[in-house]
Parts: sequence; structure tokens; C-alpha cells
Amino acid sequence: MTTEVEWARLTAPELKVRAGQSNSLVILPVGSLEQHGPHLPVITDTASAFAVSVLAAKSVAVDTSVTVLPGLWLGMSEHHLPFGGTVSLDYSAYRGVLQSIVRSLKVLGFQRLLIVNGHGGNIDPLAVAVRELAVEYEMPIVATTPWMLAPDKLAAIFEVDAGPTHACEGESSVMLAIAGDAVRVERFAEAAEKHDGAVVVPSGISRFYAFPERAPVTGTMGDPRSATAEKGEQFLKVQADELVMLICSEQIWTKPQAVWGKW
Repeated sequence: MTTEVEWARLTAPELKVRAGQSNSLVILPVGSLEQHGPHLPVITDTASAFAVSVLAAKSVAVDTSVTVLPGLWLGMSEHHLPFGGTVSLDYSAYRGVLQSIVRSLKVLGFQRLLIVNGHGGNIDPLAVAVRELAVEYEMPIVATTPWMLAPDKLAAIFEVDAGPTHACEGESSVMLAIAGDAVRVERFAEAAEKHDGAVVVPSGISRFYAFPERAPVTGTMGDPRSATAEKGEQFLKVQADELVMLICSEQIWTKPQAVWGKW
């Protein structure tokens, strides 16, 4: 019998039992609702984060109490607004949502939280929020972006793009694997944008870049024309394996020390 890992498919009494189990882990997939060119649905980042979270959770569910929350579809995506289809939070609202989730999990009795991120614009705000919330609630909280894990293994799957970008070969392949009916394959050629006149972001510089500065025509970075569902399954397998290693790592799950008031 397969252990159910999706929070939304469990009852309240079942989740109450989960919360009381030793070293209980909750996975929160986070993404965005933003433009992904003319060929991918706006839910892409959230859908991919949820899919890999469930895949990893199923791999460890026999030995670990693990439950995957529904994907958080609101992220920080203001840089995509000019292309349409995008709904974004600002940082204070984003942190507030995360804080409310952590507070709820703490009250329920869950002991650990893994945030699995599918959107590049969330990386920096998550890094700050996770550190603050882990200390505030004295709960081990880890955030990771699977597309940034095992870069060599992922690079070996790409045929055209050098690595993950935006609505590229990688993301298009994953969406073909998990939601192929929502992918506009006939628009792949249109999406393979040449970035003439695009702003090149120098290393060591931080400022706001609206996405039309990076991908002026279609909002796509990368070439989806070589995307396949088979590649998507390979990408997900590599990422899920990396998440399993994080879940099973004792080193990253030490309880944070309460430090406020001790300076």
C-alpha cells in the first residue's frame, strides 16, 4: 500500500497523526504565477516545484513522516509584469505568507520544513525569510531550488541550452512530462528568442531588472525547440534524488538556536 504524501488528499485527523510522528517533515513547494513566453502556462514554476516535491516525498515516505503542501502559487515576480499574465507579491507580503505557514505548522506540531522553490525571483527573499523564521520559531527550515542542485548532472541532459534559464529547454521538458496538454508546442519556434539588444547583467551588481530588458520580445530565455517529455522525466529524477539526499541529511536539520536578546 502506497503512503499518501499530499497534504490536500489527507483528512485533518490523519494530518494530526502525522504531526505527532517523530521528526515529521513538511515540504512546501513554492513558485509563481508569471509569464513563461508564448508556449508555457503561467503556473509552470509552481507546477514543477510541486511535481518534484511529490516525487521526492514518495521516495522516502516508507521511512520518513513527510507531507507535501499544495504549491504556493504566489511569488515575487514583479519583473515579469510587463508581459502580462503575472500576479506578484512584494517582499513584506511574501514573508508574511511564509510566516503564517510556519506559525501554523508549529502550532500543529510539525517539526521540520523544506521549501522547494521553482522560481528564480524567490531565491533571494527566501534566503532571508528562512533564516529569520527558523530562529523566530526555533524550527529547522531549509529552502532549496532544485534547478540549482547537481548542475553537472542537469547539464548532461540539456542538448541546446547550457543550463536552466526561463521557459527554456529544461522548463519546457518538465512541463511536457507533467502537464503536456498545457504546453503550446506549436509556438516553440516563436519562443526561441534571439536576445538582440538585451541587457547583460554584470556579476557583482544588484539592481531591479524588468524582464523585457533581458528578453525583449517573447519573455523567453533559452530555446525550447529540443524539449521532450523524456528529458523532463530525467530532469525531475535528478532533482528528486538531490532532494532525497537533503531530506536524509542530518547535518542540515539541526535545530536553530534562539539568539535574539543574547547580543
